[in-house]
Amino acid sequence: MKKLILGMMTAAALMTAYTSCTQAGGTAAVNTASATNVPVIKFEKETHDFGKIKTGDKVTYEFKFTNTGKSPLIIKDAIATCGCTKPEWPQKPIQPGEKGAIKVTFNSAGKIGLQDKQITVTANTNPAQTMVHLIGDVAK
Repeated sequence: MKKLILGMMTAAALMTAYTSCTQAGGTAAVNTASATNVPVIKFEKETHDFGKIKTGDKVTYEFKFTNTGKSPLIIKDAIATCGCTKPEWPQKPIQPGEKGAIKVTFNSAGKIGLQDKQITVTANTNPAQTMVHLIGDVAK
């Protein structure tokens, strides 16, 4: 009787291991296949340094990019780390091979010293979020 129970437990453990391996392999294959068709956002520059600016100045920079993927790129959102930084992004899909830009305006009013503003871009890419930075040294 002990051998029968032990045999059944072993069989159950082997079936569980087999099922887990099969599911993991199947999932990985699906993700790999779909990952080759996703859009890819490739920025010309991921950081821009304004250098020295005066407090109260509003400065603007366009982060230019290309969709180097194989399907249309849709930017869902662009959020800055501070309300003093306002990103604007294309609302239409960017086709494979096409270029676009995210325009970012930094208002230095009330700011002093080195500023590093991060903009998180959320799109239908893998990974879904990409970050770019604006840097500037604000003086009176």
